[in-house]
Amino acid sequence: MDAAALLNNTLSDNAAARQDASEKLEAASRENFPMYILTLSAELSNESRQLMVRSAAGIALKNALSAREIARQQEYASRWLALPADTRQKVKDETMKTLASSQSRAGSVAAQVVAAIASVELPVGEWPEAIESLLRFVQTSEDVHLKVSTFQAIGYICESIKPDVLAVRSNEILTAVIHGARKEETSTEVQLAAISALFNSLEFVRENMDREGERNYIMQIVCEATQSSSVQIQVAAFECLVRIMSLYYDKMGFYMERALFGLTVLGMRHQEENIALQAVEFWSTVCEEEIELAIEAAEAAEYGEQPEIESKNFAKIALPEIIPVLLTLLTRQDEDADEDEWNVSMAAGTCLSLLAQTVADAIVPAVIPFIEANIKSNDWHQREAAVMTFGSILDGPDPTVLSPLVDQALPVLIEMTRDDNLLVKDTVAWTLGRICDLLIVTIKPDVHLHLLITALVQGLEDKPRIIANCCWALMNLSDQLGSYYDEESQPQPSASPLQPYYEGIVQALLKVTDGTGNESNFRTSAYEALASYITHASPESLPIIQNTAVTVLSRMQHLLNMQNQLLGVDDRNNWNELQSNLCSVLINVVRKLGSGIEPLANQIMTVLLTLIQSIKTSTVLEDAFLVVGAMAAALELNFSPYIQAFLPFLYPALKAHEDTQLCTVAVGVIGDISRALGEQSTQYAGPFMTVLLENLQSETLNRNVKIPILSCFGDIALAIGPAFEPYLDTTMGVLQQAGAIMPIDFDLAEYVAQLREGILEAYTGIVTGLKNTDKATLLLPHAQSMLDLVQRCLADEERSESLVKMSLGLVGDLADTFAAGQIKRFLLSEWLATALRSKNRYSGETKKTIRWAREMVKRATA
Repeated sequence: MDAAALLNNTLSDNAAARQDASEKLEAASRENFPMYILTLSAELSNESRQLMVRSAAGIALKNALSAREIARQQEYASRWLALPADTRQKVKDETMKTLASSQSRAGSVAAQVVAAIASVELPVGEWPEAIESLLRFVQTSEDVHLKVSTFQAIGYICESIKPDVLAVRSNEILTAVIHGARKEETSTEVQLAAISALFNSLEFVRENMDREGERNYIMQIVCEATQSSSVQIQVAAFECLVRIMSLYYDKMGFYMERALFGLTVLGMRHQEENIALQAVEFWSTVCEEEIELAIEAAEAAEYGEQPEIESKNFAKIALPEIIPVLLTLLTRQDEDADEDEWNVSMAAGTCLSLLAQTVADAIVPAVIPFIEANIKSNDWHQREAAVMTFGSILDGPDPTVLSPLVDQALPVLIEMTRDDNLLVKDTVAWTLGRICDLLIVTIKPDVHLHLLITALVQGLEDKPRIIANCCWALMNLSDQLGSYYDEESQPQPSASPLQPYYEGIVQALLKVTDGTGNESNFRTSAYEALASYITHASPESLPIIQNTAVTVLSRMQHLLNMQNQLLGVDDRNNWNELQSNLCSVLINVVRKLGSGIEPLANQIMTVLLTLIQSIKTSTVLEDAFLVVGAMAAALELNFSPYIQAFLPFLYPALKAHEDTQLCTVAVGVIGDISRALGEQSTQYAGPFMTVLLENLQSETLNRNVKIPILSCFGDIALAIGPAFEPYLDTTMGVLQQAGAIMPIDFDLAEYVAQLREGILEAYTGIVTGLKNTDKATLLLPHAQSMLDLVQRCLADEERSESLVKMSLGLVGDLADTFAAGQIKRFLLSEWLATALRSKNRYSGETKKTIRWAREMVKRATA
């Protein structure tokens, strides 16, 4: 293998050459991993090689050691640790040597490799000398290249390894990093690398931050760095301050008063945009912390407790000083910037929005003079900034405070949808969307609605970014006004306020969705708005929905017919996206029309089956399967004619263990079909149960897919009732085994909680399916294990309300099933009596379930 040539080709402009090189390197890795690793480390450390080759070797080496997915990372770690000790040592020696390379890029890549090796070896007690060697480099070497690369390596290690692994060396590491970050450091490159390392180690130095003297020194070093003559160092220092505020908010009171307040306000005024951006981000972080603390305080107050950390109200105190700066920054728009390009104007708008949520009503008098003075300015910068300010403060203050202002502003904003400047129109459309979303009560149907809808529909013929925001505004209007006609609410008004405009809006959105491009996601936004109008349609509009369904099916068929004309990746991606959008609209149509979709059922299923058969992109396949599930739910028994044609596509999706999302959707479709067909699904239950049980045993299937599989057992049992007998014992054994899993760490706790909900859903479906039948006694041997799970769920201090509701609902079902006292001794347990007497603050539905369960238990134990 000519490693240098292959590595060079991985960076080639020629796609074929890149792919060929990557495949050959991958083959070399599989055939002889030790030799592959040694070759890469040799190329990385070879000073005579081109920098491109060395960098490619280092990146390949790092990628052979680390991966984002946990399972793959564990696989890579095991593979590395299985190498002979002398092989691993040679790679480590050559990589450490490369830190001193005169080619700084090679040293930086070597730093990543060192960190990747350390993150595998240090947690298992290997390579204990690594940290000692790195510390020696920065403490004794005069080589700038070596010190920079070493600080980078230290930072990466601190970022990737849990703090307890390095606890013994934490003080030494912090001392070295802080020493390099001092303003007295003569090399700006070394100081920058040290500050970056400090940023990565901030969570790691929690104990040091708890000690006042050490915290003071760390803060002094960082604050001094914000005044460096180097822009890069200033940016890195402000990044540190942002992270410090996020991690150590409760310890920042003293520093805010003495330094941070003034430094960050000066930073926001800095002409260097990257510095201003980080200074604005600092105040956005303050707001995010204080918003979260306000939520925690409200939750604590509900239980008569004190919050763990109290807000210091930094944002409210600083408001008079930071608002003028933010308003000035809002006027620094770049008309030529890309929409996704982050700049100080965008950052200021985001910060202003967070401030409004943090200080609530106090924001209003602080910004209203600016809005009034500039909203009709001749300078578009001032006009756009005024509108952005108004749109940014709509979430936070009391609606009663904002309502008069919105009422006054709406006519002006609607008029401004015809502004000469694109950015102004864009921001106006966004602000109108915010009003529709957050303050729908201010839009009076007899005053504002006609003018507003007219302006938004006209905006659908503007530039893509305007169209996207107008679609968003129209969607919010539909979502919020949808409550005017809610089939489940009483009393109902005679018609939705949107009814007179319904057909015109739908036709305008359909016209937008017929566009060929999707710049600024305008076409996707139009499809999302269209789906909302279908969901919230009143009965008078059902004929329009039916016509929309015909249009959607026609477009889907047209796309199927043009498959052979797709010329490249972009065409294929566009095709896939359109089919997904059309499926999403069709799902809403089916759900809205319910059984009324039957006249179109043959056409829909024909198109769907053709689509499923012709595509290989899993995201489109998922969407098509979701439409099938919706069709089953809508047609119920009338879905029977389509089952045999669909099953050959369902089973491969269920066996696609490597595709988590597709497999999850396929499991959901089994539930949809079972519920739709009821007892008639008995003929399919055997194959369904077989493939679901096989999936549970799969080594490759993501564990999260196993939760809906367990829940699906309940759907099948509920549908076929006594016919579930052949699968009962196996299923109950699987559920009992799954229910015995206990959370051993935080990551597992969330999964176990979701797993238990899936098991409870399965138990509930099985019990309900067998209740009141001659097969109910089959459940007796399993009553104890079901109640054991309920006890575990209720004993969990972190249990959710939904888990409590499901647990006690199952108790009620069991008591109702065995009312003759057959499980009396289980139901008289003290833990259960305590749970049924619970005085916790549950919602009405949960309380109703608990009362019902209490009655069932009382009857079963009488």
